[in-house]
Amino acid sequence: MNDIYSLNTYDYHLPSELIATHPVSPRDAARLLVWPERDDKIFSDLVEYMQAGDVLVVNSSKVIPARLFGIRPKRVDTRDATATDVKIEFLLHQPRGDFSAWASFAKPAKRLKEGDTILFDGDVTAKILGRENDQVILKFDLKPDDVEAFLNAHGHVPLPPYIHRPDDATDKTEYQTVYAALAGSVAAPTAGLHFTEALLQKLRDKGVIITEVTLHVGAGTFLSVTVDDIRDHKMHAEWGRVTAHAAAIISNAKHHGKKIFAVGTTATRLLETAARETGVIQAWEGNTDIFITPGFSFRIVDRLITNFHLPKSTLLMLVSAFLGGVDQAQALYKHAIEKNYRFYSYGDACLLTRKS
Repeated sequence: MNDIYSLNTYDYHLPSELIATHPVSPRDAARLLVWPERDDKIFSDLVEYMQAGDVLVVNSSKVIPARLFGIRPKRVDTRDATATDVKIEFLLHQPRGDFSAWASFAKPAKRLKEGDTILFDGDVTAKILGRENDQVILKFDLKPDDVEAFLNAHGHVPLPPYIHRPDDATDKTEYQTVYAALAGSVAAPTAGLHFTEALLQKLRDKGVIITEVTLHVGAGTFLSVTVDDIRDHKMHAEWGRVTAHAAAIISNAKHHGKKIFAVGTTATRLLETAARETGVIQAWEGNTDIFITPGFSFRIVDRLITNFHLPKSTLLMLVSAFLGGVDQAQALYKHAIEKNYRFYSYGDACLLTRKS
């Protein structure tokens, strides 16, 4: 029997050729593995698995070009005659107060200290205000409303580290859902990348209700779990919101016995956060660090649409919980590998039924 608290339980071997580095076109031509039925389908076949009155919950967060490259000039007070300017890579994680200040991952972070000035393209500067755990606080010398324009002009799409290529012009549209609206994510809610406007319309024509929630995906989604006992893992908090309108739609559907389909682990985590205190969905806004592992009691989500996730990741732990245990998740991934599904952010998807 697998130890559900051991990190090694969530490991698996993936042939490198199954890691998708580019999306398929059109988006809904990606493959869809329906589980536990073991149906090998195409994503556009999702329509067959939904009924009138079911609710599709999508995450409307919009990805910002959150990877930046800057220069920390040589410090004038240094005693090191060989000191030079230092190139620093930043990955913005979460805004602090407004869009002008961000908690950010930095490489090499050890070359930064409070008070340092960073030079960016476009004659934009920023200061290091301090540190916050494993991140630095970066304050841009810009008005909050101007930061998004600066990022759009000079930032890079924060492709995951396992995609071993620079971002290109197509990523700015491909690494974004067609319904993205509210800027704030530094990683795409990737299950939503498979939807097209045509597919969404087919679902509406069938009577499926589509509603939006927002969870801004943080850079913590790229971080590996490093503790042997997953109970010791600390999740990075992410901001989310479920409106009263969305909560009412979901609540009404559940009252009438309809199914709630969550698009991605992001929407799933947010919906379950909003229902955690009372057991029923309600309007909610704030930061969530919910960590879903086997044994978790799901209150809202009946079906999960998601991609295939990295070994030893919190997302794979969530999938294991949703399927009722690690064994089912391992069987799912074994099938996907044997059938040559494409993995990770630009890869294929699966439609999972929650274990009751």
